[in-house]
Amino acid sequence: PADAAALAAEQVRLAALPPGQLAFDPEGPIGACFACFIRGGYGAGAAGDPGWAGAAWWQAGRRTAGAAVAVSGAAGGPYLPGLLALREGPLLEAAMRALPASPAVLLVDATGRDHPRGAGLAVHLGAVLNIPTVGVTHRPLLAEGEWPADRRGAASPLRLHGRLIGFWLRTRQGARPLVVHAAWGTS
Repeated sequence: PADAAALAAEQVRLAALPPGQLAFDPEGPIGACFACFIRGGYGAGAAGDPGWAGAAWWQAGRRTAGAAVAVSGAAGGPYLPGLLALREGPLLEAAMRALPASPAVLLVDATGRDHPRGAGLAVHLGAVLNIPTVGVTHRPLLAEGEWPADRRGAASPLRLHGRLIGFWLRTRQGARPLVVHAAWGTS
């Protein structure tokens, strides 16, 4: 979408679609992507800010990437809470399309269903790319739930309006847990 109003409308449309589950090979390649922008300017960020996005995929069970790319470009929009797809979406899409092959599932540094309109950047990017996505963040946006036990692999549910939309996940003992969000084609 070209502007905040169009993106908000698209988020509502995406959130209303049945969440379903896309079929993917759990042994297939796993992808991840991340975007960042230049620091030092004023305010939260403006359209046109210089930015970079990286994407990689690797085969499950391997320690090295199968492929990794980085792209540069301009922020598609200003930073607006709940509308991250305007700012980061074009760069993340470009990075993913630059990979030599698509992953079976994509981890996105963004929210999924834990969003004011039910469809954060992880949902939107998955819909655009037609790849099942999972959002991974440091904190929930709106959902609530207790932290899991302090052991690697421990998880506890995150709910929004009584509906399960993700989990706290402890990646290692003694570390703050991450939030794993259901997104496009995942539950």
